[in-house]
Amino acid sequence: MTLRRIAIPALAAWFVDSVYGYLVYGLLLKDDFARYPGVFRPLEAINSMLPMMFASSLVAFIAIAYIFAKGHDGGPGLKEGFWFGVVFASFGLFAIALPNAVTLNYGRDLAMKLTVALGVEYILDGLVLGLVYKPAVSGAAAPRAAV
Repeated sequence: MTLRRIAIPALAAWFVDSVYGYLVYGLLLKDDFARYPGVFRPLEAINSMLPMMFASSLVAFIAIAYIFAKGHDGGPGLKEGFWFGVVFASFGLFAIALPNAVTLNYGRDLAMKLTVALGVEYILDGLVLGLVYKPAVSGAAAPRAAV
């Protein structure tokens, strides 16, 4: 496994996830977040910290792309990506979204919106990884040099 085969799908998924995050969390849910100023930072404070957020999420996507590559079964990319996204979403929902809904002080309406948004986000991430990742050609299927 080469860094390039991991980096390209990681960058693609990171880019799509960043656009999704802006559209869903930055635009669609911004008023919901504003109702809980004791829980969420104001938009101006978030904007000043975006470089740190983007850098950290890029590192996370390199890790996720590595996990995807290690678990790739060799099937069609879209199918592999979808099922990886389902597993990734399950982890996100049960390890992040639902525990946050219990421990953080925001309403059920926002908790449901965040749960759905996270599930869609992680399945989308899996689909992008599946579409972009190219597994190594196995030794048996690799073309042989003429002798």
